[in-house]
Amino acid sequence: MDINNEMIDRLSDLAKLEFNDQERENIKNDLNRILSYFEKLNEVDTNGVEPLIFMSESVNLLREDEGFTHYSREDALKNAPAKDSDYFRVPKFR
Repeated sequence: MDINNEMIDRLSDLAKLEFNDQERENIKNDLNRILSYFEKLNEVDTNGVEPLIFMSESVNLLREDEGFTHYSREDALKNAPAKDSDYFRVPKFR
């Protein structure tokens, strides 16, 4: 795969980033080095190697369900910096 300026422009558009010419060249070089590393990994002989499904021998280690204390609405809102009757008030965001 060849990393060219059009690909860098497309990636920067998708990531909503802007690069000057020097940054564009640095990113192009970095991506080329990353791809060459993965091409090097393709040279490794993996015949007879089982795929790794789990990172450890432990499977499905789940904790037991335990009850917990429920807080009343008044207790939950007691230390809220801002509240509106029964709700937390938070700043509006987009």
